[in-house]
Amino acid sequence: MAVPTTADLRETLELLEALDRRKTYRAFEYFEPYPKQREFFALSATKREIMLTAGNQQGKTHAGAYKAAVHLTGEYPAWWTGRRWDRPTRGWICGETSLSVRDTQQKKLCGEPGVDADFGTGMIPKAAFVDKPSLSRGVTDAYDTIQVRHKSGGISVARFKSYEQGRAKFQGETLDWIWDDEECPYEIYLEQLARITATQGLIYTTYTSMLGETKLTERFHKEESPDRAVVTMGLKDALHIPPEDHEKIIAQYPEYQRVARIYGGIMRGEGRVFTMPEAAITEPPVEYIPPYWRKLWGFDFGIGHPFGAVLILWDLDTDTIHVHHAIRMSDTLPLQHWQAVKLIGADVPIAWPKDGADREKTTGQPLAAAYKKHGARMLDAPATWPDGSMSTEAGISEMDERMKTGRFKVAAHLSEWFEEYRNYHRKDNLIVKTKDDLMSATRIAIMMKRYARSVALGSEQARRGQSVMCQNVDFDPF
Repeated sequence: MAVPTTADLRETLELLEALDRRKTYRAFEYFEPYPKQREFFALSATKREIMLTAGNQQGKTHAGAYKAAVHLTGEYPAWWTGRRWDRPTRGWICGETSLSVRDTQQKKLCGEPGVDADFGTGMIPKAAFVDKPSLSRGVTDAYDTIQVRHKSGGISVARFKSYEQGRAKFQGETLDWIWDDEECPYEIYLEQLARITATQGLIYTTYTSMLGETKLTERFHKEESPDRAVVTMGLKDALHIPPEDHEKIIAQYPEYQRVARIYGGIMRGEGRVFTMPEAAITEPPVEYIPPYWRKLWGFDFGIGHPFGAVLILWDLDTDTIHVHHAIRMSDTLPLQHWQAVKLIGADVPIAWPKDGADREKTTGQPLAAAYKKHGARMLDAPATWPDGSMSTEAGISEMDERMKTGRFKVAAHLSEWFEEYRNYHRKDNLIVKTKDDLMSATRIAIMMKRYARSVALGSEQARRGQSVMCQNVDFDPF
C-alpha cells in the first residue's frame, strides 16, 4: 500500500475543509426531517393555515426555520411535496418579543446574533444573502429585514416582527407567507391573515400550547376548515432525543404540564379536575330504564356562555348516577332550550343554580320563571346541599368519589360532555369557568339529587302509554 504524499494529504485536508464549510454555511442541505415534520411541510400543498404543535426541544422551531429558508431561496429538496414558489417571495418571521425573535428564529435562520464569523451558519446559506441584513431598533444585533437570493434569480425579502409591537404594526404589506413561532395573539393573527389573502399565501405557526384553549388554539383544534390543519408532535416523534432519556425528561416537569411540554397537547392550567380515564366512566346508552330509577335535570343557564342541561338517572339500589343525556346550546332563548329538553324528559324536575333568580334585562323576571312559564318543572329554589350551602368543591368531590368507586357512568355518545370533561381544569388552584356548561349542570343535578323523581321520560305525547310506579299522589313513594 502506497504511503500518501504530502500533496495527497493536502488534497484530503482541503476536501475535508470544503465539506466542513459546506455543512457550516449550507446547513439546510443536511436537514433530515422526521415523519411529523414532513407531514407538516406536505400540508402546505393544500392548506393555507397550518399549526405544528409540539413539546419543548422537539424540533418545531427547527422545522419552521427550514420552511422559511426554502421559501426564501427556492431551493426545495427532491423529497419536498409541500407548497413551492418558483419566484422570489415576501414573508414575515414573527415571535413574542424582539429579543426572543433574535435569539430563536433569527439565530436559526442566520447564525449566532452578534458573532460575525457565525453569520450564514443558519438555515439560509451564507452565499444566498444579498447585502447585510438591516438592523432593527431597540435590541442589539436584532435584524429588521433580510434579502435572500432566490433560485429564479430574483430577491426574496423577509422581515422580523414581534407581537409586542401590537396589531397596528402588522398592517399594510402584502405577503406570500408568515411564520409565527410561539402563540400569536388572536387579533394579530387575524391581521396576518389579511396580509396573505390577495396572494392566496400561507401562514404557519409553531408552538407549545402552554396557554390552554385560547382562541387561536381553538381555531385549529375545534373549527373545522378545508384550509386549516394541525400536526401534533410528541417526545417519541423527536428522533434526536434518545429513548433512554425520555423518562428523565418526563420527570422534570410537573404532571399538569406534561401533556403540553412532552406530548404536544393543550395545557390545562394546573391540572385536570377529574383524572379518571374516560373508559372507566363510559357506558353504552341505557336502553331499559327501570321505572323506579329517579330522574333529574341539572341546568346551567346561558348567561354570557352556552346553555347546558344534563339528565341524570339515579339507581338507588347501587347508588349509581348515570348521565343519560346532555344538551348544550349557544345564542338561543329559554323557549328553545325547553323545546329540546321536553322532548327527552318533560316531566322530569329541573335543578338550577342561584343565577336563575337573577332578573332578565328584557323582561325583568327571574330566569327560572322564564322557563317555568313555558311548562318546565323548575324546582322552587336554587340548588343547595341539604345543609343549605352551595359549595362547588363539594360537588366536585362527590363526582370524583363516585367516578373512583364505579358509581358514576356517562353514556358513550355524549361527545360534548366528554369534551368538557377532558378540558375541565384548574388555574391558580381555582376551577377555570370556561366551557364548563355541562360539567356545571352535572354538578348541580348531583347537588339536588334528593329531589329526583321516578317519572316517565319523553315528551307529553311520547310518554303516553308508558308505565309509571304511581300516579296522582302528592308524595314520593320511595
